[in-house]
Amino acid sequence: MKWSQAFISTLKENPADAEIVSHKLMLRAGLIRKLTSGTYIYLPLGQKVLNKVITVVREEMDRAGAQEILMPALQPAEIWEASGRLKQFGELVFQFQDRTGKKNLLGPTHEEIVTNLVKNEITSYRQLPVTLYQIQTKFRDEIRPRFGVLRSKEFLMKDAYSFDTDEKGLDRSYQKMYEAYCRIFERCGLKYKAVEAETGLMGGDVSHEFMVPSPAGEDLFVTCPKCTYASNINTAIPGRPTNPETTNNSLNLQPLQEVKTPGTTTIEAVSQFLKTPPPQMVKTLIYLVDNQPFAFLIRGDHELNPFKLGRLLGTENIVMADAKTIEKVTGGPLGFSGPVGLKNIKILADYAIASMTNFVTGANKTDAHLINTNLKRDFQVERLADLRVVVENDPCPQCAAQLQISRGIEIGHVFKLGTKYSKSLGASFLNEKGQSHPVVMGCYGIGLNRIIAAAIENSSDQNGIIWPNQIAPYQVIIISVNPQEPKINETSQKLYESLQAKNIEVLWDDRNISAGIKFKDADLIGIPIRLTVGKNMMEKGLIDIKQRGRSEQKSFSFDETVTETIRLISG
Repeated sequence: MKWSQAFISTLKENPADAEIVSHKLMLRAGLIRKLTSGTYIYLPLGQKVLNKVITVVREEMDRAGAQEILMPALQPAEIWEASGRLKQFGELVFQFQDRTGKKNLLGPTHEEIVTNLVKNEITSYRQLPVTLYQIQTKFRDEIRPRFGVLRSKEFLMKDAYSFDTDEKGLDRSYQKMYEAYCRIFERCGLKYKAVEAETGLMGGDVSHEFMVPSPAGEDLFVTCPKCTYASNINTAIPGRPTNPETTNNSLNLQPLQEVKTPGTTTIEAVSQFLKTPPPQMVKTLIYLVDNQPFAFLIRGDHELNPFKLGRLLGTENIVMADAKTIEKVTGGPLGFSGPVGLKNIKILADYAIASMTNFVTGANKTDAHLINTNLKRDFQVERLADLRVVVENDPCPQCAAQLQISRGIEIGHVFKLGTKYSKSLGASFLNEKGQSHPVVMGCYGIGLNRIIAAAIENSSDQNGIIWPNQIAPYQVIIISVNPQEPKINETSQKLYESLQAKNIEVLWDDRNISAGIKFKDADLIGIPIRLTVGKNMMEKGLIDIKQRGRSEQKSFSFDETVTETIRLISG
């Protein structure tokens, strides 16, 4: 493609509403244009990149034995009501009525639809296992679309669904998809990390996220520098003592004492007033679990993890109690709750509490706290459990090394769904004995737009994008420094045609503008190999070769240039 004939529009300045590197560069390099909040138009350069990502994904899905289908974006609400997820998704779903009054929605995902398909098509174990996938647009009514294509209202996904007769079959299907995802992200040139994850709205028991480390990421994940442990922050487990049930029963236990702490309703305020560090304090948090009061105890410098609570207690109906309920349950106001003297309420404590002695808690009275509080001596708990969010330098649960916390962009997620959807929607099969069983499902999603943004966040500099070879819009850019000079124009034309004949994707910047602008644009759009036909060609008959992101530049004769370019592309 000649630049003079291409629909390429670069920007000199960063748009005002662009917050992160990928958003700025996708706009400046002419990959996308914003239509309205959360929706984007892909321009030719962006569409070429997107198509290359799709090609990689499609090839690896096919290689893993998945079969491609295409399901409607327009979905009947009744299927979602049958699965129970319409209420769970809530206002994230675009809903409307058609002219007949029937409720419909724009699909945020397709578990219900594919399960309904399999329900009507698969009846026997002989038809299983099978994995189906599609590449389709999804819609979610995000409250605050931001970061360009990373959090938008309309986005493109590859979603796959496996169907097996039992859990062992699911394990095999899950592993195939996991390995396919690794190949996809490697081919796209991404530095990624697979981490254990929360299943969330998708449901199921096991899941992994594929994260690209980036300061622009909205998710936190935990890794161990010395072993393979990696997890989303919501599911990360801190290491704990070998015998966490044993408290410190040393002889240094001090007498329990009530002290006045006027107006101190936060950990920070109590810490300053009593000159006691937060790790020597215990927070008593009152929640309603299925409308029944629970007290959760965590160390003063830790945070309660609601995801762990839901998994531990087997319910999603967990809400923080209001001030009136807290006063009714504890006898004291909000901000002064403590475990001593609590009755008719279940008390669960984080493992970290087990090794604490002489700590500070609320006294369940206005403007009062207890010092020298001790577990077992002063109060009992129903259960010790992992209730908190992991923090930097917590011990690894596998090797006890210090854990590290990073930000990351989620680019893919795989789930073991089990029978969550097949049971609620009636997708079953007959086994070899003629007995009916629900199919066992897995779900596997990749954010195709997110791969592009993550690649840019992974690989860019102050001048622009540095594309991985596999997904670059073009493999080579030819810059004619002065295309009106016959020798430069003729050499550029011959080079352009020679590379195209070798099936190399070439963008020829034949514009009659300054060389400085051409070089800036070439760096901005980030094509991997730059061939410059200019001063060296006029003086020595040489063409300059430079790889994007590298400082060195080499010069070659015409034939050597073609050979060297092919070598660089081949890797």
